[in-house]
Amino acid sequence: MTPTTPTPPAAARAAAQAKASRSGSRRTAPSPAARLAARAGSGAVRVFLVLAALFWLLPTLGLLLSSFLAPADLNRAGWWQVLTAPGRLTADNYERLLSNETITGSLLSTVAIAVPATLLVLALGSLAGYAFAWLEFPGRDWLFLIVVGLLVVPVQVALIPVSELFGTIGLFETTAGVVLFHTAFGLPFAVFLLRNFFAEIPRELLEAARLDGAGELRLFARVVLPLGGPAIASLGIFQFLWVWNDMLVALVFADSANPPVTVALQQQVRQFGNNIDVLAPGAFLSMAVPLVVFFAFQRQFVSGVMAGAIK
Repeated sequence: MTPTTPTPPAAARAAAQAKASRSGSRRTAPSPAARLAARAGSGAVRVFLVLAALFWLLPTLGLLLSSFLAPADLNRAGWWQVLTAPGRLTADNYERLLSNETITGSLLSTVAIAVPATLLVLALGSLAGYAFAWLEFPGRDWLFLIVVGLLVVPVQVALIPVSELFGTIGLFETTAGVVLFHTAFGLPFAVFLLRNFFAEIPRELLEAARLDGAGELRLFARVVLPLGGPAIASLGIFQFLWVWNDMLVALVFADSANPPVTVALQQQVRQFGNNIDVLAPGAFLSMAVPLVVFFAFQRQFVSGVMAGAIK
């Protein structure tokens, strides 16, 4: 038999280094997505994103400037006239708005609807989400599937039957009826979101709290709620914005004598088509309140979104 000639050590090391170099180059070669992400940090792309954001905010800026223009100036030209004549800005429109009892009352009515509807959804959704995530009871999975199925039920389907029900029990055209309707349709999404978030809490943490003698309510209040704060804050922002900007439910169920701001503005357009001096500041105030709420809880909102994305 012919003996096998061993490979020289130097040649073997050179071949291994060449192979490693080729495999390393294949691993470190940037993908098209990575190259695109790297280019997104360039100065030109940042300038483009800033311009896109300014263009997206242009209607808001136009509404703000229109709310400070006199009706005669608005009829003469658009809001852009203030760029050349800033002296035409005036606060008289907001003085008229504050003297308009319909608009001011509608703002208070909207607060009376949005705040309870948001708090009820947060409270009930948190309790139900914890129960579906960590409590064992018969039919838990089937009930959760029913809750998930309710997410696809449109609001329009329930308008007529709920109107008949509210008319029978005396809740039609009342603030309580609108709050209950928004709470009922906000709970499925709240339970779905919070259940998935609470289910990611480490089981060892809950078991340690139980060994220390904590009951379910104390465990929920002292452990689960602090850890779920970002998700609860994000849900609260979404729910508040949905209720505040709603018009369909308010148009059907709210008190016609004291409607929310969306319905009140719509009535102003229908009755007085040329009172832009009331409509512009009223529309901006109705939009400014959600913006204030969003920026006040911006940190919690971002934390909740990032936590949900990671989990």
